[in-house]
Amino acid sequence: MSALAPTPSVASGEVIFPLRVEAGKRYLVDAAANPFLLHGDTAWSLIVQLTREDIDVYLDDRRARGFNTLLVNLLEHKFANNAPQNIYGQAPFLVPGDFSTPNEAYFAHADWVLRRAAEKGFLVLLVPAYLGYGGGDEGWYQEAIANGAAKLRNYGRYLGQRYQDFTNILWTHGGDYNPPNKALVRAIVDGIRTYDTRALHSAHGAPETAVVGYWGSDAWLQVNNIYTYRTVYSAALQQYERPEPLPFFLVESTYENADGISEQGLRTQAYHALLSGAMGQVFGNGPIWYFNASGFFPSVSIDWRQALNGRGSQSMAQVRHLFAPRRWWMLEPDSSRATLSGGLGSDKDRAVAARASDRSFAIAYMPSIRTVTVNLGQLAGPRVKAQWYDPANGTYTMVIGSPFLASGSHTFRPTGSNTSGYGDWALVLESMQ
Repeated sequence: MSALAPTPSVASGEVIFPLRVEAGKRYLVDAAANPFLLHGDTAWSLIVQLTREDIDVYLDDRRARGFNTLLVNLLEHKFANNAPQNIYGQAPFLVPGDFSTPNEAYFAHADWVLRRAAEKGFLVLLVPAYLGYGGGDEGWYQEAIANGAAKLRNYGRYLGQRYQDFTNILWTHGGDYNPPNKALVRAIVDGIRTYDTRALHSAHGAPETAVVGYWGSDAWLQVNNIYTYRTVYSAALQQYERPEPLPFFLVESTYENADGISEQGLRTQAYHALLSGAMGQVFGNGPIWYFNASGFFPSVSIDWRQALNGRGSQSMAQVRHLFAPRRWWMLEPDSSRATLSGGLGSDKDRAVAARASDRSFAIAYMPSIRTVTVNLGQLAGPRVKAQWYDPANGTYTMVIGSPFLASGSHTFRPTGSNTSGYGDWALVLESMQ
């Protein structure tokens, strides 16, 4: 038999900003001490490329699908129709490229976007000055060098003073780059912290890096993340096993409508992160992140509005529906193979599992059909309810023979493909009397 997944209402998932880090916890909590499952969407060009009306369309859609976090550039350097101007023709600086001449009209529009996001329950991973891949023309690194640390510190002070009362910002420094001159980024951070001592800070580094590996000695770095196009679970486990771990999430991996990735591949990235110690993950879709700014990716013909309902977005909704109703923050990666001992596979086809620290439940995810061996003695029991979760449509199917005794090894195998025709499934195991 099958049943619809438990779907938390928007109201039940409301977050009370600001978020904070608590000692000993691998996740962020909100102002009411509720764990925050970071479930993000990549919207780099949101502030500059869309009208206010279209911003509402975008935010309402993402909210309805359970997203609660957005990755956004405060300044766009290249990926907008009239970058760095916004859709209303307002440039960020009165003198082009001069960080000491902020344009009030531009930042007033940015204020509106950030407030609107807050009203709809979104955390914004806000990049104050995106540096750009390789420090080239995609970002502001060359201008940052030309401005120097003193001007950048004053720019940071401008931002800190302006946004000190915005509780939904997590400052995310850098942007696709590990800058050789760290002083330029540090100057912006120091400036922001002159006025805003409450907001959290992270970074967005170069691909295949964790930001703690580059910025780890800096006291301002409070939230870690990983950025990889390779195997997410292995990158995540490296951060989970750090001797002094910071809360971390998957900030970027392969985007939908890019590099030929399938919906199954998109799901694998998310599940690999969440079952390997991450407190959340950020999804990306090609036409959405730059909102069809013209002239950049001519091979992508789909409009961003159409992309909102892509199979990747639908799959991410099901990710949240699986984890959010459960005490996901108690999950510990099964890196020792104590729970999932057979049928693991390798690389992006790796099956991964995590078990709650109180042994009340465990979740295993397999990217393709196989027989897996599970040690049910890892659950508290005395019996274990076993269900297959279809990650494509969010339905549950009871495993034949369930419930099982919470002892010994047992093999499980899906009966066929999921509803989208792929072979990925999640096995949900729950202790019961």
